[in-house]
Amino acid sequence: MIPRRKHNASSGSLPPPDDKHASNDYILSDAGPREGWRSALKRKFNKKTLHKRLPVTAWLPQYDSEKAIGDLIAGITVGLTVIPQSLAYSNIAGLPPQHGMYGSFLGCFIYIVLGGCRAVPAGPTAIASLLTWQIAGGVLEKAILLTLLAGLVELLMGVLGLGFLINFVSGPVSSGFTSAVALMIATSQVKDLFAISVTGSTFLQQWISIFKNLHDAALWDPVLGFICIALLLLMRKIGMVNFGNANPDGPSTRQKVMTKCMWMVGTCRNAIVVICSGVLGFWFVANQGEAPFRLMADNIRGGSIPSGVPLPQPPPLSYVREDNSTADFLDMISELGSGIIVIPLIVLLEDIAICKAFSDGRTIDATQEMIALGVAGIANAFVQAYPGGGSLARSVVANGSGVKTTFNGLYTGVMVILALQFFTQYFEFIPKAALAAVIISAILFMVEYNVIKPMWRAKKLDLIPGIGTFVLCLTLPLELGILTGVVVNIIFILYHAARPKFSVETLRSAAGVEYLMITPDRCLMFPSVDYVRRLVTKCAASSSVPVVIECTHIYSADYTAAKSIEQLTADFHARRQPLYFYNVKPSVCSIFEAVAKPEHFVVFYEDEELERLLAADERVEPRKPPPGRA
Repeated sequence: MIPRRKHNASSGSLPPPDDKHASNDYILSDAGPREGWRSALKRKFNKKTLHKRLPVTAWLPQYDSEKAIGDLIAGITVGLTVIPQSLAYSNIAGLPPQHGMYGSFLGCFIYIVLGGCRAVPAGPTAIASLLTWQIAGGVLEKAILLTLLAGLVELLMGVLGLGFLINFVSGPVSSGFTSAVALMIATSQVKDLFAISVTGSTFLQQWISIFKNLHDAALWDPVLGFICIALLLLMRKIGMVNFGNANPDGPSTRQKVMTKCMWMVGTCRNAIVVICSGVLGFWFVANQGEAPFRLMADNIRGGSIPSGVPLPQPPPLSYVREDNSTADFLDMISELGSGIIVIPLIVLLEDIAICKAFSDGRTIDATQEMIALGVAGIANAFVQAYPGGGSLARSVVANGSGVKTTFNGLYTGVMVILALQFFTQYFEFIPKAALAAVIISAILFMVEYNVIKPMWRAKKLDLIPGIGTFVLCLTLPLELGILTGVVVNIIFILYHAARPKFSVETLRSAAGVEYLMITPDRCLMFPSVDYVRRLVTKCAASSSVPVVIECTHIYSADYTAAKSIEQLTADFHARRQPLYFYNVKPSVCSIFEAVAKPEHFVVFYEDEELERLLAADERVEPRKPPPGRA
């Protein structure tokens, strides 16, 4: 008989008919299958579920004029930010400038209904643009199809509840990836800053090409570019100025207005620089026939940017290669490769990080974010956009502008549509060096060098996957770099799981019997069972005293662990050394009992039971306690 305390588990049977506390569900089920089916639908599709899957229904009834004003200001401010960013990010993706703006309005409208975070303006991002360039290689048809496939993957992950996959991208891996991407994006803009040609797809290849071709650099492009960078950094500092902070009575009304004006200048710095440089480019073309620096019109297919909102059309399922051969749908899938999975994961990782930063303490529904971005991505594919998601820079602007709900996306999307309808003809005069300056000045603050010191102080091993991901992303294609970083991180997790920590104590019972208490700190699964068995055997081999394994921290086990426990108990029984298991959870105990022999597998839950076991076991030789010791 195994001496262990009985645990009453719920049988799962229906409450008796006369139970006055029986639930309504059971009463309805007694009425017939139709009523049970209806009650199940009511439980599944209730008001809470509606608010969860259509967040707009939760905040719209409480929408008032104060929230409307906050959303209006935030939407217009973000629109002034997203327009120049979209033009610049299209250049990173190697696509015509209008396609960045194509992805900046429809996603905003969809996110109003499905989105759960008020400060996430959906649109192109720096990371997604760079990944699109590396995966699609500047081929428009592949980029648009990638948008569709990435949206489908995001939506499927949301429907299947696969958000846990994002948890495998740890903080160090994410920081290393983000920092490497920032350097690569800045490197990709050097060609426009110096007006030179650059080849290569990795960080090292591009810098080798830059040094080879630097002697061909133009004069006025870098002059204009560095002036724009200086102005952007200066306006960023101006936007942080707060008047009246030293005043003990607080800032006056005039100081508040001045602070708000300075903040507006800092927030709209990208638009100010792009507009001013575009006016400069237009003046040169109008008065001298050409500008001394390269303009966006120099690399536009067809010679001009098409105006107006694109008509919805199915994403391309084939394209003509440079050698005039046709790539069908399967060929395109093969060429996109792992990017179909990598881009959705990175976009979701970035978006959920933004949601956590601006959630005001509320729980983030990762599943709903996947659904919202997935539907937005699928819709964007029908307006010829490339992949995008939530942008941290635009979220900071929205939050600082007093955004209240996701309805701010309406105003941002309308501004983008107005720009496409009436101002695309002027985009051709924007200097490419100015757009490069916009990107470089923003990317400088994405390098997360500040996380190195805390990692070093907290856990130095975390630097290995972080630095490894950083180096690999600079030397390999980005998708291989991030995947390798994730694999390294998983190896660390598996090694940690395969090497549990143990505490070993020599104790005495009240009767003076000496025994070893061995306490593992985690569950027993197949990677760790051999290590545990060897360690327990090694600790017990030095003496013949009884051994007690304290199982409080063992919350789960598997068949392999149970077989190892069977072998361990058999080994102890063969050499006539008592082995007991203390405080085994019922679920774990049932797994062990299914494999181990009952007469060898002894479990107890109270100290008094251990005393009785030691006293009744003929293999234990009682020893008198030393003088002066109980």
